[in-house]
Amino acid sequence: MQLIVGTDSTWSLRAWLCAKIADIDVSVKVVDLTKPDYRQQLALLSPTGLVPALKAENLLVHDSLAITEYFNELADGALLPASREQRAYARSLCSELHAGFFNLRSLCGFTLEPVAPVDRNTPQLRPEIERVEAIFDAAELPFMFDKPTAVDAFYAVLAYRLNSYGIRLTGKAGEYQLSLLNWDLMTDGIEQMRTWKG
Repeated sequence: MQLIVGTDSTWSLRAWLCAKIADIDVSVKVVDLTKPDYRQQLALLSPTGLVPALKAENLLVHDSLAITEYFNELADGALLPASREQRAYARSLCSELHAGFFNLRSLCGFTLEPVAPVDRNTPQLRPEIERVEAIFDAAELPFMFDKPTAVDAFYAVLAYRLNSYGIRLTGKAGEYQLSLLNWDLMTDGIEQMRTWKG
């Protein structure tokens, strides 16, 4: 299988993390999203012209959520908790991140380079940070559930983004943020992203 990723693409990193959690061997094809012709290159690789995308035999799966679910099926449920209730909750958390947190994304763009801190109390950021705190506060620790899941892969990238901009949560939410930042797989993922940049 080939995972098509993009430089500085957080969704590409999430798909890569999920592949690692599920112990699925994928080769990686990197598209440099800073190049002027990247859209033409992506158009040949992904039906949406977006990353990530997964090539598996005669199948092409696009969108990180769909790729995550495909990996989960291949790995006999390794990316989700064991109980039906927790699986539903995990899927809702992944979907929430996938579809939301627009202000955090726009005002705190993902970067591997040092950036200036932001004011977490701005009207645009405060409600979204409070929602992140509520989610993180529910973690069982050191992961959201009793094992690493897709939720941890999805939110580890957000934890890194927050930390980059000087947003460090407190209490149990802060413990979960720190746990994700110190997670060996996440640190490997950040190093992987650096190699994607060449």
